Amino acid sequence: MKESIKKQNFKQEYFTQEKCYITELSNTPDDPEISIARARVEPGVSTRRHRLKGVSERFFIISGKGLVEIGELSPQEVAAGDVMLIPSMCPQRITNTGKDDLIFPAICSPRFVQDAYEDIEDIIPVFNQR
Repeated sequence: MKESIKKQNFKQEYFTQEKCYITELSNTPDDPEISIARARVEPGVSTRRHRLKGVSERFFIISGKGLVEIGELSPQEVAAGDVMLIPSMCPQRITNTGKDDLIFPAICSPRFVQDAYEDIEDIIPVFNQR
């Protein structure tokens, strides 16, 4: 990794198969230990249930409120200031239960790569597979 300053560019936001919008804030091969993305989930939307192979995630709710499902934990309400820790291979999804966009950075270690993403929406039972 080299010293640098990365400016946010929300015009580069894109919609994912997971049903949320992502803006990559820092995700490059020269910084393999971590990636940071801004996630945005619209009101009433649930992301697809998924897990990441070999990648742990941390979410920090900036604004909005939601219902998060992580692993074998019971679904829990989350709001601004809450932090979620999601180990590798842990099933997860989040639902925006508010009237405004749910916005949070997703911090991945090591950095997120598309090959790590595994959609498990249709796998039953979901939360007992690790």
